[in-house]
Amino acid sequence: MTRMEYLILAETYEKLEAVSSKLEKTRIVAELLSKTPSELLPKVVLLCLGRVFPPYYQLELGVATQMMIRAISKATGFSTNEIEETFKKTGDLGLTGEKCLEKKKQVSLLKKKLTVDYVFENLQKLATISGEGSQEKKLNLIAGLITFAKPKEARYIIRTILGELRIGVAEGIIRDAIVEAFLPKRTEEEKENSVEAVDYAWNILSDFGEVAKLAKEKGVKGLKQAKIEFGRPFQVMLGEKVESIEEVVKKYGKIAAEYKYDGMRTIIEKKGKDVLLFTRRQENVTKQFPDVVKLALEGLKPDECVVEGETLAIDVKTGKPLPFQILSQRIHRKYDVDKIVKEIPVQVNLFDVLSVDGEMLIKKPFKERRKILEKIVKPIPEKFQLSKQIISDDVKKLEEFYKEALEAKQEGLMLKVLDSPYVFGRHVGTMFKIKPIMETLDLVIVGATWGEGARAKWLSSYVLACRDPDTGEFLTCGMMGTGLTEEQFQMMTDVLKPLIIEEKGREVKVRPSIVVEVGYQEIQKSPSYTSGMALRFPKLIRIREDRSPEDCDTIDRLRALYESQGKAG
Repeated sequence: MTRMEYLILAETYEKLEAVSSKLEKTRIVAELLSKTPSELLPKVVLLCLGRVFPPYYQLELGVATQMMIRAISKATGFSTNEIEETFKKTGDLGLTGEKCLEKKKQVSLLKKKLTVDYVFENLQKLATISGEGSQEKKLNLIAGLITFAKPKEARYIIRTILGELRIGVAEGIIRDAIVEAFLPKRTEEEKENSVEAVDYAWNILSDFGEVAKLAKEKGVKGLKQAKIEFGRPFQVMLGEKVESIEEVVKKYGKIAAEYKYDGMRTIIEKKGKDVLLFTRRQENVTKQFPDVVKLALEGLKPDECVVEGETLAIDVKTGKPLPFQILSQRIHRKYDVDKIVKEIPVQVNLFDVLSVDGEMLIKKPFKERRKILEKIVKPIPEKFQLSKQIISDDVKKLEEFYKEALEAKQEGLMLKVLDSPYVFGRHVGTMFKIKPIMETLDLVIVGATWGEGARAKWLSSYVLACRDPDTGEFLTCGMMGTGLTEEQFQMMTDVLKPLIIEEKGREVKVRPSIVVEVGYQEIQKSPSYTSGMALRFPKLIRIREDRSPEDCDTIDRLRALYESQGKAG
């Protein structure tokens, strides 16, 4: 097996931490990738993203601050009180561990050079340790890693375990580094082609580690031949918001209009008698929806296929659709699944097909994919069916269909260009959504303030942030604190309190985890927030349980919305 010292990675992290330029970060990562053996690329890339599993695994290492303090204590001989004092000064347990190792009180008899493989495999083990005595086992494993580590290595091992690598590298920089390290870029056309190839493979494989290996071994051609794999979710195609049906018809003529259902976007992968279900944010929800698995086995004719649809909660008494918030109770249920299946039955409405018996269909126009979908589905009325659709260029007829969708308690319409291919992971200009509410933003809460007086028991004034897709940083863009009910303040406090990572007076920082849909009056320029912009009068619409922090709106979208107000510059 090819060995690579973990110290090489730690030294690269240190260089990345010291620079702010995205171009320089890209160059440093590209240099690391180019000297990494092929078989280690998937691990090195994940580690550079601060992970040990691709996002769709939904496995967490399950290590909190207090356990890490105990592990540092066990490895270095310093008391937990001494470590906490250092932590207060540094604000970073990684640096705290490094300092403690530099002044280590107990000498280890065993010496071991840490390799990438050894660190990676032991970090993965943390997610699988469970049951009686699991906390002690995790503690011993972490302490063992710190004991063998050089001080610098300990800094980044600790940060990786806590999910706080702090080197400013996310998907955008990794993508450009893969191009820089392995693909042609002599001309602008070659560079654009290489970037497109990496994007394409990433959107299908959802793992930049695998993409890097493919780029090194098979180049642009290999990346463009990537196929959907059973058991691996992909980045779904997203629609752009439009203000009117008329503007789409004016541009494209005859279009397909479909109900925009208020449900869970569902990827259904079938292979023989096996069925897997994934959400838009790539959560595996197969166990939570055994009824959908059964429907898919009965209603999908091919031996192998990948289809997409929307799963709705249905009222047992009336047979009418229920809001997404009701369905979300099923998404997060791990126990008594049979009971909740009866309490909240579902209906699946299919709207696209991506592959059948190994043949990728994404380049076929939407109208052809819909015909294929009609052929491969055996409808089960009111349970497993095709999404409601009309094809027309008659604006009046389409508007009547829109009204019908709203009266049926759905969100609105999806408008699809008939000749368009399936484009993974993008808001594309060939699929549009129209719904009767203002433009909203999906943002992450990164901080809050304890209230005063009657509100002293609640976290309020929530700090909102968008995401920089290159660095993974969350950039603040406003504070939301008015218009919530007492019940909403209590709910937000309940979900945010366990995520607190720092407190100063009444102000707290929270781990980016909770995504909220936010309405606002306008976007203004503001030096007070790290994005350079501020939302005026932000208002909570709902918590987006179907979104992860990585799915929240980017700084690019915020800028585009700001400019669309006619106030650029």
